[in-house]
Amino acid sequence: MAQTLDGGRPVLVLTRRLPDAVEQRAARDYVVRANPEDRPLSPADLAERAQGAVAVLCAACDRMDAAAIAALPGSVRILATFSVGTDHIDLAAAAARGLIVANTPGVLTDATADIALLLMLGAARRASEGERMVRDGAWTGWTPTQLLGTHLGGKRLGILGMGRIGQAVARRARAFGMTIHYSNRRRLPPDQEDGAVFHADPEELLPVSDFLSLHFPATAETRHWLNAERIARLPRGAILVNTARGTVVDDRAVIAALRSGQLAAAGLDVFEGEPDLHPDYRGVSNAVLLPHLGSATVETRNAMGFKALDNIDALVAGREPPDRVV
Repeated sequence: MAQTLDGGRPVLVLTRRLPDAVEQRAARDYVVRANPEDRPLSPADLAERAQGAVAVLCAACDRMDAAAIAALPGSVRILATFSVGTDHIDLAAAAARGLIVANTPGVLTDATADIALLLMLGAARRASEGERMVRDGAWTGWTPTQLLGTHLGGKRLGILGMGRIGQAVARRARAFGMTIHYSNRRRLPPDQEDGAVFHADPEELLPVSDFLSLHFPATAETRHWLNAERIARLPRGAILVNTARGTVVDDRAVIAALRSGQLAAAGLDVFEGEPDLHPDYRGVSNAVLLPHLGSATVETRNAMGFKALDNIDALVAGREPPDRVV
């Protein structure tokens, strides 16, 4: 392994506190500069911690823009992110600097798909409204018309983005008797479609989506893709689920649709500007709101950390990181 200012082992900077098993493995193989307080690091703080380091292991909550990347010392050769998404990293700036960026694909599929189904069920069956009723002491007993929701069976689920997570959501939704429609950049082979109906144009997916689940990346082109015009193309009373990125929906349009009844409900795990989500979401009772829990299981977060370390291990051993993005 590469020599560093700290002697026999490479120096690794952890920008955030990571699961114990991940930090223990890191400490076994590296001189770790950790962040036990789990506080956000400014570009200057990170640059100071990274002096002599060969690698930085960051997370989706870290803004690695051009300024932060430029401030990193020349010793840093790889930025391994504890995430699949890389929208928090200026990839062009990293490439221009010759900094390798690697992510953690393939290990959070099931956990994120589970959260999508949790949100789908919670939104359809008005679970958060019911829990608040019980917690607030407002429940006066069972009545025949109390918190009537939507049955999943027989409904059409539109999946926008049929990658690993989208396919995992489809498998789960079939168990509830849902019919699957999807749009994707490329049509899946028949064995992967498993009877799902393909729509080459995502605009054509909208009118057949009683439920719409979003699973596509955040890019400049997809920013606020689900806007007021597209929401209006959904069947009235549709239910929206977003476990992708908050920027792919127009918050004002979603909130207005929840208030008007164009959307019966929404289940959201991600938000633009999180944790500073649009304040009006808090006053909309038919929205189930989760704090970005998609990958939040012990097993998944450990796997993500190990995958990030695998990429760093490969780099310092002179091999190509297996999950290199740039």
